[in-house]
Amino acid sequence: MRDSFAIAIAVLVTTALIGGVAGTAAGAQSTISTDGPTAGAQPAVGAAATGAGAAQTDGACGFPYNATDATGETITLEERPDRITTISPSAAQTLWEIGAQDRVVGVSQFAFYLDGAEERANVSASFGASVERVVDTEPDLVLAPNSSAADVEPLREQGLTVYHFPAATSIGDIAEKTETIGRLVGACEAASETNAEMYDAVEAAEERTSGVDRPTALYPLGGGYVAANNTFIDAIMTAGGTDNAAAEYEAYPQLSDEVILETDPELIIVTDSEAAILDQEPYASTTAGAEDSYVVMNVNHLNQPAPRSVIESTTTLSNAVVELRSDGSESTDGAEGGSSDGDGSDGGDSSGDGSGDGDALDGSTTGDSDGTDGGDGESAGDTGAESPGFGAVVAALALLATGLLARGE
Repeated sequence: MRDSFAIAIAVLVTTALIGGVAGTAAGAQSTISTDGPTAGAQPAVGAAATGAGAAQTDGACGFPYNATDATGETITLEERPDRITTISPSAAQTLWEIGAQDRVVGVSQFAFYLDGAEERANVSASFGASVERVVDTEPDLVLAPNSSAADVEPLREQGLTVYHFPAATSIGDIAEKTETIGRLVGACEAASETNAEMYDAVEAAEERTSGVDRPTALYPLGGGYVAANNTFIDAIMTAGGTDNAAAEYEAYPQLSDEVILETDPELIIVTDSEAAILDQEPYASTTAGAEDSYVVMNVNHLNQPAPRSVIESTTTLSNAVVELRSDGSESTDGAEGGSSDGDGSDGGDSSGDGSGDGDALDGSTTGDSDGTDGGDGESAGDTGAESPGFGAVVAALALLATGLLARGE
């Protein structure tokens, strides 16, 4: 058991992830065209609450509303959608965060970690979403991650209104996605407030680690795949006070044992409290393996491109970095469990959305990118599908076959 040596083992939080309400009208992402004066920059950190409820739709967040999604399709919402189905956990997490969960009628099985989500219809199929199950929910709006591109047209052929998201590769992308979801469901102010909370957490994490040496870190997804540059996970790692040991690579590449040894991370990110991967080569022969230096993260947060994921993951990781450096300024051996405020959990069998939720491996199995396999091979999340064309889909499929992924974005 490595529990006593973990840098940070946070407790898996299973309570509701419900965000606050307030803020200014959210702006639309670059792929969205809006009818009204809702387009704008990311919300300022600490935006003041206005007291408006998530269900409110004022002039700046009203209907009818037209929006163009990642496929170039313009959808029209004549009125606020009261029946929403998500086929990725990251979109579901965001709806819970902005207080719109009561209108959600269908979710991916990988969103069941959200409080009350198991009471919604399960729209997952063995791979991706079940068109029949989604149709049965009679949704006014379907939110689909970038990893679920193959599901979009079949759903539209059934006469459903489907909004398809682009991949999220940065915290800014996650903020835009949150704003977009808020605008689509008429909860602009709640989305703005949620983003303000997220940026506050990022700022706090960066300040927390500003005075310490940044360790190199690696997040193994299983099978030699890792989270590299140009991914939202890399953005979380950077904000959390680490330098990605795989930063010279893009997206979610599969690295050879020799290359992983060359990256020689000082810290391994895992989603399994046992950190079993540190007993395996090549990880056992890295500096992190030799010094038993790792941080346990909550798989449902780390692998899903959504605001609560950023808040909890950057908090957990930055606390771990501070603990690592304070306990091991000369050596990182046996750093004992600092407290992390994050939600990182052992995640072991927890799953994201089955894919890479289109974000990373969100969800489907590739990724709302929700679906990456976490360090010990059990995480799932939004991490795979996020970056097109680099082999994330292959990684997601391989991980899906072993039941390791969850859909995220």
